[in-house]
Amino acid sequence: MPQLIELESTPDRVEQVWRALLDAICDGSLAPGTRLTQEEIAEQLAVSRQPVLQALRLLKKDGLLIDAPGRGVCVSPLDGQHLLRIYQVRGALDALAADLAAQQRCRISPDIIASGRQALKNGDIKAMLLADVRFHSAIYQASGNPLIEQSAQLHWAHIRRAMGAVLQVSSMRASIWDEHEAIAQAIARGDAEQARQLSASHSQEAGSNLARQLSQALAGAGSAASLDPSHTPSHTPSPTFSGERP
Repeated sequence: MPQLIELESTPDRVEQVWRALLDAICDGSLAPGTRLTQEEIAEQLAVSRQPVLQALRLLKKDGLLIDAPGRGVCVSPLDGQHLLRIYQVRGALDALAADLAAQQRCRISPDIIASGRQALKNGDIKAMLLADVRFHSAIYQASGNPLIEQSAQLHWAHIRRAMGAVLQVSSMRASIWDEHEAIAQAIARGDAEQARQLSASHSQEAGSNLARQLSQALAGAGSAASLDPSHTPSHTPSPTFSGERP
């Protein structure tokens, strides 16, 4: 057997740093344009710089971070047009997943829908996002094709981030869980064509609505410079991360 080079990093620690940064970007704790450095992140998370470096590379690869002028990286700007493109892809995946799940007459747990309705009623942003992810993930898994969920996960961070920004200043569409329930019912009765159509329509409406509200939210957040990663304020507060430290 050929000699392999020993791996120096600790995958669990890299993933922990990646997750902490991802959650902070998605919930808005790290706003667009926020400058980050390895040293600052390592100090706050009480880790070495190596896992931080690898986590930053992963986030850059996913388009959540970009190089900052001079040194370090910045949180990428939110982009409504990019979001619409993501929803075009997600719509196709959701429609396919619903079709396949309906062919098997799968039953989506009513507890997921109930939790989503309750989160909407309570105005709990974190719970709303979690319930939405749970619902769509349940359909992906019910489809029996693991490649659908793997493909969809590539875009969830950008969708979570946009939804979080919008929900800070607006509310989720009141009809969203009625639409979810209609999709679940079509799947359960084996109506593949209806499930596909409802899923595609739901995704198109969600994407258009979210992109429109995102543009309004960004316009109301202040000047374009405050969201431009090339803009370097005179003082940038040190970012903080919620949740447990790795």
